Amino acid sequence: MATSNTPMEDILRERITTTLSPSHLEIHNDSSKHSHHKAMEDSTSKETHFRVMITSEAFGGKGMMARHKMVYALFKEEMAREGGIHALQLRTRTEAEEEKDKSKEES
Repeated sequence: MATSNTPMEDILRERITTTLSPSHLEIHNDSSKHSHHKAMEDSTSKETHFRVMITSEAFGGKGMMARHKMVYALFKEEMAREGGIHALQLRTRTEAEEEKDKSKEES
């Protein structure tokens, strides 16, 4: 069995997909932009900082804080672990919110 070069990104993708059934999911590994930070000096992980965009109906009727808590809860262990996720930047939307933004851009 082949070993992935992006095991943490793979975990993010699998848990978000399984739990939130997103219609759109983008995951960007921004770790290289932060590798010079003092907190990252002793880190052996190359996957510590992620920017994630999720469109899911699971967010319907929830405010931004509740949505983010939903996502953070999926990665509680990875965020607490040494060499795990150090930063998770989120954009959480419903399909209706995405459509509304698209129509504004087209106007």
